[in-house]
Amino acid sequence: MARQASKSLFTADLIVPAIGDAFRKLNPRELIRNPVMFTTAVVAVLLTVLLAVGQDGLSMGFKLQLVIWLWLTVVFGTFAEALAEGRGKAQAASLRATKAELTARRLKGDGREVENVPASALKLGDIVLVETGDLIPSDGEVVSGVASVNEAAITGESAPVIREAGGDRSAVTAGTRVISDEIRVRVTVNPGQGFLDRMIALVEGAERQKTPNEIALTLLLVGLTIIFLIAVGTIPGFASYAGGSIPVSILAALLITLIPTTIAALLSAIGIAGMDRLVRFNVLAKSGRAVEAAGDIDVLLLDKTGTITVGDRQATEFRTVGGTKQADLAEAALLASLADETPEGRSIMLLAREKFGQTANALPAGAEVIPFTAQTRVSGVSFNGSAIQKGAVDSILRAYPDAAKTRTAEELRRVSDEIARAGGTPLAVAKNGELLGAIFLKDIVKAGIRERFGELRQMGIRTVMITGDNPLTAASIAAEAGVDDFLAQATPEDKLALIRKEQEGGRLVAMCGDGTNDAPALAQADVGVAMNTGTQAAREAGNMVDLDSDPTKLIEVVGLGKQLLMTRGALTTFSVANDVAKYFAIIPAMFVVLYPGLGVLNIMGLATPQSAILSAIIFNALIIPLLVPLALKGVTYRPIGAGPLLARNLAIYGLGGLIAPFAGIKLIDLAVNGLGLA
Repeated sequence: MARQASKSLFTADLIVPAIGDAFRKLNPRELIRNPVMFTTAVVAVLLTVLLAVGQDGLSMGFKLQLVIWLWLTVVFGTFAEALAEGRGKAQAASLRATKAELTARRLKGDGREVENVPASALKLGDIVLVETGDLIPSDGEVVSGVASVNEAAITGESAPVIREAGGDRSAVTAGTRVISDEIRVRVTVNPGQGFLDRMIALVEGAERQKTPNEIALTLLLVGLTIIFLIAVGTIPGFASYAGGSIPVSILAALLITLIPTTIAALLSAIGIAGMDRLVRFNVLAKSGRAVEAAGDIDVLLLDKTGTITVGDRQATEFRTVGGTKQADLAEAALLASLADETPEGRSIMLLAREKFGQTANALPAGAEVIPFTAQTRVSGVSFNGSAIQKGAVDSILRAYPDAAKTRTAEELRRVSDEIARAGGTPLAVAKNGELLGAIFLKDIVKAGIRERFGELRQMGIRTVMITGDNPLTAASIAAEAGVDDFLAQATPEDKLALIRKEQEGGRLVAMCGDGTNDAPALAQADVGVAMNTGTQAAREAGNMVDLDSDPTKLIEVVGLGKQLLMTRGALTTFSVANDVAKYFAIIPAMFVVLYPGLGVLNIMGLATPQSAILSAIIFNALIIPLLVPLALKGVTYRPIGAGPLLARNLAIYGLGGLIAPFAGIKLIDLAVNGLGLA
């Protein structure tokens, strides 16, 4: 699968614009969206004013340093968000490069006349003609024709894909190129509302909204800020009761070290980075809610073909009918497959050569290939007056209506049913209208997929295979793959009913799909991943779009969602523990003059009250940019239970959050006193 390269955080083309954006984000109308950082900015403004007009017994140099580090705390917080957005904008720029102004050939009237118009002039419902070499001018659906399309500009994959009318692969995207044949495309969007337009906006974060968990955490941070604001507001009364006073600058410093500035500064960056990681994985999330929901999934619905199985069926057996010899069937199957470059065709040739000694490796002289088409669903070869064809059983019987009425046809149907019950797919072979037998094509379960489902089970996620196969075939493949359950002969109504049943039980459900018949289930699922190769209806219904159209990636999407939640939880744990350590630095320093007995709490051995306060403020500011790489990269996800995960977070980020400030503040205190700054 294609994966967009991750842009390094420490490059000039990201850092320099992020610095400018960090200062622009100091606009109060933007800053108020983060109440904790807004409070920090208000305190910084207050101390800036007091620096100019106030006299509170503190040296001008000390107060100036407090003001500088308070402003740096705010700027570092906005810088984290700006840097996260910058990576998205860099990706959006590369996407925008594919959105050059195109010329479209719009069909007029009865479709016989063509007019050249700018792509921006196309409207919903217009029909355009796209021929070999043309760029598709707008998102739409193929209404006639079949063509090979290069979607590398969107997905990064160089291999072309087939787009045809009337199927689940009819959707086309603006900016992709037709490399063979011609198609007529009905425009399905208005100007400026195409898939690429929405993708650019989403990558830039312009439409990103906070998730429910993020909102809850923000409310918690606001609540803590209000509590500490009230607590600090009561301190002057206690100081007065003790016969002393505490300068406003010291109270302001205390407030900023008490409120959770670290996690508040990084919260937006974590959310933006979560969507960014999906984009770099070639998955477009329509909202941050979808990313977060992926981390809480309880049930995962997966298609069989291409997800659980490799998608390329392999020939494993030749089954004859009507007295045909196996060698004759093998020879006919080999000749019919010599021009077939598909994995199935190559596996048929391999089986015929290895098990039946067939040696033909080139078409006979004068032979003509019978190409596979979407209409006939049959392929083969004709030579010397003979025609050998292979294809779906029903297609072969339709091609030879006389043979379809014979007992041999009944035997072929019986053999086909046996193959289907054994979990395989039958492919009929006929020569000059005579039915020879069937090829047993087996769905091969992907290597390692059973282990991956084991990982999901360890994560507490139940897996359900969705297939149109009969129950016997479905049960065979489900057992081999190791899924927890399966839904056979699934209809759109069946999928929808299953999802609703799981949701009524309080579970979150994820599903992937690509067809119009998947649209209701994709819309109902908590995480609906639509394939980019699928229909417009499927892409609109899902809340994620996989640009590589690789359903297996749904497993990675779940991991990325859990990584987002783990990152937020880990940094919140670190932030809370970090604040606890800072209390031991600044509170004893504040009150030691009024209550000398508090000196025993100065366990860090900080030199003076002023250096302790300044060191805590400096550490409070510096820890934010130091944690930015972790916030953007994310905490490494491991499929472990909630209990071990909590213990791991407390051991690493809780303990780390306690130790880091003690060491950091002590080192800064040594530097502050060594340089004579306090």
